[in-house]
Amino acid sequence: MVLTINESRFLKNFAISSSIGATKHNGLHRLTLSKEDKQMRDVYKKQLQEAGLKVRIDDYGNMYARREGRQKNAPAVTFGSHLDTQFNGGRFDGVLGVLAGLEVMEILNDKQIETDFPLELINFTNEEGARFNPPIIGSGAVTGQFSKDYVYNLQDEEGVRFEDALTDIGYKGKEENRLGETKCFVELHIEQGPILENENKDIGIVQGLQGLTRLNVVVNGFTNHAGGARMKDRKDALLAAAHMIVTVNKMTEEIEGLRITVGKINNYPNSINVIPGKVSFVIDIRHPNDEMKNKSVKLIQERLQKVAGENNVTCETNVDWAYDMVPFDQEIIEKISDSSKELNYSMLDLYGGPGHDAKYMSTYTPTGLIFVKSIDGISHNENELTEDGDLIKGANVLLNTILKLATN
Repeated sequence: MVLTINESRFLKNFAISSSIGATKHNGLHRLTLSKEDKQMRDVYKKQLQEAGLKVRIDDYGNMYARREGRQKNAPAVTFGSHLDTQFNGGRFDGVLGVLAGLEVMEILNDKQIETDFPLELINFTNEEGARFNPPIIGSGAVTGQFSKDYVYNLQDEEGVRFEDALTDIGYKGKEENRLGETKCFVELHIEQGPILENENKDIGIVQGLQGLTRLNVVVNGFTNHAGGARMKDRKDALLAAAHMIVTVNKMTEEIEGLRITVGKINNYPNSINVIPGKVSFVIDIRHPNDEMKNKSVKLIQERLQKVAGENNVTCETNVDWAYDMVPFDQEIIEKISDSSKELNYSMLDLYGGPGHDAKYMSTYTPTGLIFVKSIDGISHNENELTEDGDLIKGANVLLNTILKLATN
């Protein structure tokens, strides 16, 4: 049996979400545990309850909506994503998985289909990490990656603690409401990359997530007057850092599959007529092969030191955060593939670049991840766009995959 969603209802719910925290340029600004996050959570909670689902909130603010199956005490088939966004981010990142999950529940109600296994839809807290860093906190905490004390004491840039923000919006639930026994987890997400669009494929069947290492870099030079110090005598930390960034980016031409990003940089004293004496930046390093990623990190560190020597400065590096490549469950991958074939959608096997809640959920239960197209590969940006037809295709694949997984 192949099911399809109620398209008008699904897109209507998307329009509601897109209005909460809306930005001037058709994006969303809905940071974790903000007033906009509370507003969206309140609307979403009401939608879940109106669908006849049993809603509970855990002590990290994760929201669960349960639909019972024939086997009352069986492990749950879980699915979902997140509703928080980046600063002036897009309308689809994370939101797709949560709203498509709601539509899965709704259409099963419409068709009066009872699954063998119970179903649980999850909205995880603080996936983005835009307000409280690191990201993927909600799913990481309930799968044992972070301690409660660590999470509760995280602070945003204004010094607000995670626990206090959670309490302030009324979503500090109970520890007993945390994720329980699960059969599996499936996440539907926009690709956040250009591969599906470039290859003209409908559905991305994600084999795993690339490994990641974040390397903190501090370049130490010497602060001096812009008019007094001769060029050959300078120890310009910012100039050296610029050469370093160019050097490590060129490594992607040597090592296939390597992705390098420098998205954050601090310059001291950051004054127009002062030679910079200290610069810090972070290199985001990703590769689908762990051995190659680790070799790349060592090579990057060696080349940074070489550039430092050439520019008469010193360089310190340390690994800030890292995780290995995350493989996904083959049985779930097969069911995603079968569902896509039955719906006559074209498919492509690929690896995910960004981290997702599926990353930590894979340490807890068999996990799968479904991608749909991102126009021009744009994400974490107000111009992020996935067309309605692709949103619907993704929701249909999720629906049929969940039905397969929840039926004996």
